[in-house]
Amino acid sequence: MAIEFSLGKKHLEMREGIRALAKNVIRPQALAWDREGGIPEDFLRNMARMATSMGSNAMRSGLGEDDDKKNEEKSRAKGGGNLFGVLASEELAWGDGGFLLCLPGPGLGGPPVRASGTPEQKKRFFEVFQDIEGPLKWGAYGLTEPAAGSDVAGIRTSCRKDGKHWVLNGRKCYITNGARASWTVIFATIDPGLGRAGHRAFVVEKGTPGFAVGRIEEKMGLRASETAELVLEDCRVPEENLLGGEEKYVSKEGFMTAMKTFDNTRPLVGAMACGIGRAAYDYACDFVKDNYVLSRPIPRYAAIVERLAKVGRSLDAARTLTWRAAWMADNGLANAKEASMSKALAGQAAIRACIEAIEICGAEGSIARDHQLLEKWFRDIKVYDIFEGTGQIQRIVISKRLISDLKSF
Repeated sequence: MAIEFSLGKKHLEMREGIRALAKNVIRPQALAWDREGGIPEDFLRNMARMATSMGSNAMRSGLGEDDDKKNEEKSRAKGGGNLFGVLASEELAWGDGGFLLCLPGPGLGGPPVRASGTPEQKKRFFEVFQDIEGPLKWGAYGLTEPAAGSDVAGIRTSCRKDGKHWVLNGRKCYITNGARASWTVIFATIDPGLGRAGHRAFVVEKGTPGFAVGRIEEKMGLRASETAELVLEDCRVPEENLLGGEEKYVSKEGFMTAMKTFDNTRPLVGAMACGIGRAAYDYACDFVKDNYVLSRPIPRYAAIVERLAKVGRSLDAARTLTWRAAWMADNGLANAKEASMSKALAGQAAIRACIEAIEICGAEGSIARDHQLLEKWFRDIKVYDIFEGTGQIQRIVISKRLISDLKSF
């Protein structure tokens, strides 16, 4: 199957529309959101209305399995929802890296529910997002723990069956929208010694006895986005909230299906990193054009141009990988290796872009009032090499997949 790298008319129109939104609406407010530590709900509501009118999956109601298949086929025929997603994510992150994380909707909790949930669970948990005129609602994804982040097999939050309930105990940390989420997908284990075979995924609803919010994190970057600690102390979760039902966990299928969310979200994170890296790159290019006469044969000028060219090449390569991973997902192809590749390369390329931009702009790049956005991007970008699996973990995933491919020869 040939990979098509050109964008169709709908892709281009959508990207131009979101690019204009990012430039004229989101970017001018980014510093204020960063200082205030949040985005006004009225603004988010307007964005949610816009997303709904555009048919965004983020606001889509729950669907049964047959409907999911029909929508998947429809998505492929139209050019692919995942490709639309990476295009939109890059442009929105170019405006502000934290904006997309703040949008109401299922968020990272959506993919595992959609992939593993029963039709009844999908309907029940997604329908809370249908009414965007009422109080805004968020979903969340609770996997990371103080002693188990990228090492998913090391989670220690426990679960045990007690009658018609499961009892959960443990702590989750660095959960995006964790404090305000209507429900959170929580991963736990029946026995740490069983590894992944012992893992279970639950949808834990806000207000469930024993389920509480710990501290709200004070972060270096993405300060407009809420990140919280979640505490489960003898938290009693109804058995119908076990994601996919008990039959899903006879084998590793239930856990592995839920984990496939990363195959879709890692390219999105890579695209967001590309957006922030491109913002810094564009800024540095404009700074150089305004302050240097590049036509003069000065070695330092030539070195600056070469540094910018290297950044541009790296960002283009990372963007291409995110497109490839998204295209594979849209066409039903296994993309775990490519998803990890896109995320690993994009995070590093964008970090380098921000570092180079600050160094090229000199002292003004980090301390001058007119250059505060550059300083903000530098703070924002680091986490893109950490969340959704650190860069080191991505390289482990990639190497394992490559070795597996070699063994097949």
